[in-house]
Amino acid sequence: MSEERNNRPLLAPLLLEAKNLSHSFDYELFKNININLHKKESVAIIGTSGSGKSTLLNILSSLLKPTTGDVVFQSKDLYSLKQNELLRIRRDDFGIIFQAHYLFRGFSAIENLNIATLLSHEEVDYNLLKELNITHVLNQGVGELSGGQQQRLSIARILMKKPKIIFADEPTGNLDKETASIVMSTLFKYIKENDAALILVTHEEDLAFRCDRVFKLEELNLKEIKK
Repeated sequence: MSEERNNRPLLAPLLLEAKNLSHSFDYELFKNININLHKKESVAIIGTSGSGKSTLLNILSSLLKPTTGDVVFQSKDLYSLKQNELLRIRRDDFGIIFQAHYLFRGFSAIENLNIATLLSHEEVDYNLLKELNITHVLNQGVGELSGGQQQRLSIARILMKKPKIIFADEPTGNLDKETASIVMSTLFKYIKENDAALILVTHEEDLAFRCDRVFKLEELNLKEIKK
């Protein structure tokens, strides 16, 4: 048997494990979901609109408590932790890429990065900014940036804090095909070089199948369609 699959060691350390997740609003959204994530691994979740992909991502990233089930990060049951410890993990270990950018309005692009690196005690990574093709907009106000530039700035801000897991909700939704490819290559490169992992929600199947594993959320269940 090969020692690697898609450049990911088969026995890479486990980072995140979800057990028997179910969630309901006024109706049952999904039930009995199990999924895990290892270092240097990328996992995609696809499904139709309204199937619960973003809700599942919010549960895995500690933003929404499931109706039933557990999410374990490095042997810690997230939803059994005290709030301050959960906030610390979310701040230091998780990088969450939202569909909204949540940048500081009224500040320039570089000021947004400086604020973020001040909080994380990291430095601005100009090689990363060059890779994402946003070095030329650093002195512009956030409101002057295009939606795609704001998205790349938001992603740069997240990667600079060196998260162990990146949770990405439609990270290329506002990007043209070429820029989307650059962003995804940057995310894949980051997890390989930093012993991190990526879990991606997307409706784009061609993008999803660039990941190591792919799951489809449908009819309340999560089915692995690429192993």
